[in-house]
Amino acid sequence: MLALGLMSGTSCDGVSAAVASFRGRAFRLLAFDTEPYPTPVSELLRRSRELATPDLARVHILLGELFALSALRVLRRARARPRDVAVIGSHGHTVYHGSKDSMIPCTLQLGAPAVIAERTGIPVVADFRTRDVAAGGEGAPLVPFFDQELFGRGPARALQNIGGIANVTLVGRRTRPVAFDTGPGNCLLDAVTREMTRGRAAFDRDGRLARQGRVDPAAIRRLWARPYFRLRPPKSTGPELFNLQLVRHVFGAGWRTQARDVLATLTLFTAYSIAQSYRRFLPVRPHEVIVSGGGAHNRTLMSHLSRLLAPVPVRSIAAYGIPPMAKEPMAFALLGLRALQGRINHLPAATGASHACILGSLTPA
Repeated sequence: MLALGLMSGTSCDGVSAAVASFRGRAFRLLAFDTEPYPTPVSELLRRSRELATPDLARVHILLGELFALSALRVLRRARARPRDVAVIGSHGHTVYHGSKDSMIPCTLQLGAPAVIAERTGIPVVADFRTRDVAAGGEGAPLVPFFDQELFGRGPARALQNIGGIANVTLVGRRTRPVAFDTGPGNCLLDAVTREMTRGRAAFDRDGRLARQGRVDPAAIRRLWARPYFRLRPPKSTGPELFNLQLVRHVFGAGWRTQARDVLATLTLFTAYSIAQSYRRFLPVRPHEVIVSGGGAHNRTLMSHLSRLLAPVPVRSIAAYGIPPMAKEPMAFALLGLRALQGRINHLPAATGASHACILGSLTPA
């Protein structure tokens, strides 16, 4: 059965789409595509929290149109027709995640599912996080369900995604699943890179710029002192905590004059926060670490991670036949398919929800 997944992450750099077939625990990736957002759209998403309601409504519809185009494009790559696809699982784009807000826990993802369904003729399941939050959970991370389905029968493995935010899932046949956001992934690295290149580069390709700087150990200690790293799982975070305001707080208002050193420090800190989170919160040492997301392409970051986690091997998920950027849209393809079938599609142990339920709202074709 074919399902299509759509994902727009906290990096605000584009939409990823994947078409896959699922039979039981077996899967086959048919096609994958990542389409960068036009620069004005990326900039709009990065300041989405500042937008007035009419502008948010327009972004909601605009993203629906862009998601639909991405879905149709990946279908052409897969040589599949819309009528061959049972469902589209669309994560949407998170503009606010306040699952721990004291007054009313909430979360908001944009990308109108009605527009996607109208343009593609395929049923759409979206708004996955809200049901988990309503059940007392964090609303994230949701990909651990996919990790458990694919890797849960083998030895203990840490599935580490490094997107805008970094999150880990520990699964294995003798291991109770554990999952949580470890902290910043690429969000700080991308923000600093955009600032230091005046927008000419959206990210530090291969970690080349970070290799040119010197690490500030005192700044590493100041970053690690953030209260989030002391919280026990389940927990989730986002750019509400890890943003340029934090960079200014840790490195000072004049940080741009030492931008390469800042980038070198943040790259090491991203790996350090992952490794330290494992030591604090994972109940067993994993047999291996499998990395997905854009961070898997950052050689400097991967080198730091390998060194800090040694002797545990660190590998890209590409070694298992899944492109690093394809994992999350594949996960939401599966979550959408399970919702369509009326089956549970999350791990309450990962999100802290009070019970298992079916996430997502269905927009029929």
